[in-house]
Amino acid sequence: MPEVGAASPDAPQPQERASSASSLMLGPESDRVAWRLAVDAAGVGAFVWDLVTGELRWDGRLLELFGLDEESFGGTIETFNRCVHPDDLPRVSAALTRAIESCGDYDAEYRVVLPSGCVRWLEARGRALPDPAGGPEGPAALLVGAAYDTTEVRDGEARVGRVLESMSSAFLQLDVDWRFTYVNTEAERLLGSPRTDLLGESLWETFPAALGSEFEEHYRGAVASGRPVSFEAFYPPPLDAWYEVRAWPSPEGLAVYFVDITARREAQEALDRAARRLALLASVSEALTSTLDPAEGVSRLADHLVPELADWCLVTLVEDPHTSDWRRGLRDVGWAHADPAAAEAVREYASLRLGAMTDESYLARAIRETTPVLMESDAAALVSAVLVPGRARDRLAELAPVSAVVVPLRARGRTVGVVTVFRGAARRRFGRDDVVLLQDIGSRAALALDNARLYAGQRDVAEALQRSMLTDPPQPEHLQIVARYAPAGEVARIGGDWYDAFLQPASTGVPDVVVVVGDVAGHDVEAAAAMGQVRGLLRGIAVHSGDAPAAILSGVDSVMESLQLGATATAVVARLEHAAPGEGPDDDVLTVRWAHAGHPPALLLHGDGSVSRLADERDNDLLLGLDPATSRVERVTTLERGATLVFYTDGLVERRDRDIDVGIELLAELLRDTASDGLPADDLCDRLLAGMIDDRPEDDVALLVVRRVAQVL
Repeated sequence: MPEVGAASPDAPQPQERASSASSLMLGPESDRVAWRLAVDAAGVGAFVWDLVTGELRWDGRLLELFGLDEESFGGTIETFNRCVHPDDLPRVSAALTRAIESCGDYDAEYRVVLPSGCVRWLEARGRALPDPAGGPEGPAALLVGAAYDTTEVRDGEARVGRVLESMSSAFLQLDVDWRFTYVNTEAERLLGSPRTDLLGESLWETFPAALGSEFEEHYRGAVASGRPVSFEAFYPPPLDAWYEVRAWPSPEGLAVYFVDITARREAQEALDRAARRLALLASVSEALTSTLDPAEGVSRLADHLVPELADWCLVTLVEDPHTSDWRRGLRDVGWAHADPAAAEAVREYASLRLGAMTDESYLARAIRETTPVLMESDAAALVSAVLVPGRARDRLAELAPVSAVVVPLRARGRTVGVVTVFRGAARRRFGRDDVVLLQDIGSRAALALDNARLYAGQRDVAEALQRSMLTDPPQPEHLQIVARYAPAGEVARIGGDWYDAFLQPASTGVPDVVVVVGDVAGHDVEAAAAMGQVRGLLRGIAVHSGDAPAAILSGVDSVMESLQLGATATAVVARLEHAAPGEGPDDDVLTVRWAHAGHPPALLLHGDGSVSRLADERDNDLLLGLDPATSRVERVTTLERGATLVFYTDGLVERRDRDIDVGIELLAELLRDTASDGLPADDLCDRLLAGMIDDRPEDDVALLVVRRVAQVL
């Protein structure tokens, strides 16, 4: 670049223009222009440079800014050049040259070195003016302008720059054309590019993945609305990171602060995964422990694992792990798929796969080695290879698993089941962490399933024992006697409820029929044992003594005290008696004689469809086992042909949300509703049970129905 102040070869010679240039420089018009510019520049120093003579004139303020006086200044461009910082001189000279050559404006900010050695920042503005003699299109003859001190501004900017460079947050500035104008050190690090490669470049070209992403949406939204935004977003490889971003729009563009929060996101996601896994473990435990039915528990396990942990799964019960044919001890009893459209394919695959498995199957391996089997990839091919060709393979191909885990469910040293989970191509593949979680779930499920299985075995034995004590009632030709026993659904299926019906010798020559329904307090094996004793005592006393119901109950009270049974029980005893031949105008009279011991009243369904109670509160005497001296009340009625007696325990009518009196009235209403149906006694029992209790009764129920046949053939 030519040194400022050198004459152009084509420019007029100084002597040819001296007079006109001097008159312009010294004339009142130049002074007015200079001072007007000084005023426009906030009253700072002014200068006039005569480009013809080379004379440079500064006012006092400008001399002060340069640290000079009239004598040391000398009035030449060379003095100015010596004062400008060497690093800034080429740039300032170029700006002056452009203004002179174009006869246009001059604008520059630069440093000057004062005689003391201190450095000061100045900003100068000026304009090149043509020689009036040459017309407006002529060459520049004067450069007039003003300058002011920007040191404090520059120092402030430097301080801001130092802050931006030292802060831990990344910062960048974009202009209105989305080009980088500033990038601090942390931004260089996070963006993986030096600022020399970024400054002046377009954001969208340098980081094309930002197009159409949350970055573009929020950046453009901030600029359009003029409001700052903050958001979190992920930028894919090569950055492959999550960022927390804050952006502020301004007339100059967009200022962006951002930090890498990938580690924080990963920690939060890990925490969320842990929370979800704990919730899954809790829900699985609750689901499995809330039922004592192994098959139902297995079904619930499948529903909890899908879709939370797998796309689809199968749960297998191992009924006999020691059988010589391992398939005979297995039964697929639970399955689920996240896609309802694939549910049928899973169901069919579950029905086929055990029969299609070879001895090398992964299910057999998990059972044999008692360890999980992980198939991280190619699950469809791996499983298919251990299936014989056929429909099972075809269904597996339709389900298209990519990753799978087979986990044995072990409890108390034995394998009680196997859970097999699958994921498809759209989901992350199973890993070691998933195996650990499945093992944890498996151990809980195994214990719950084994508990359910042990309970079921004990329940079946106890129920069989109890039912063995509840013998079938006799069936005299003039009566239909039907009994039902329904164990409680939420506790051990054994308790103190019982029914009984037997023949008692009578002086008429026709045996009377005695029916009993009772309930020993408690719902456990002790209650069942006490029930057996009380039932046996009552039956023995009745048959041996031939007593009527009130006396039978009094006898049982006495024996219970003597034997110190320590139990209490409610009971109703009724005896159906035929009149002796020739004793009355109607030899066909059937008398019902009954007594209650704290028991709910029996109901009588008459032939006309009306219902009455066989007892009221006055008849409901004290429970058995409390006071052997208590007096028992006995009542009598007749049972016409076609009429029905209904005896029951409180489990039929009483519930947590229903008072016993309300339940008895509901039972009576149900009896009235069935009167017109003419149901056989068996069907009537079933209808009453279905109408009064659900599939999981809260208490044991004993029900006994006695119907006098309409006519004996």
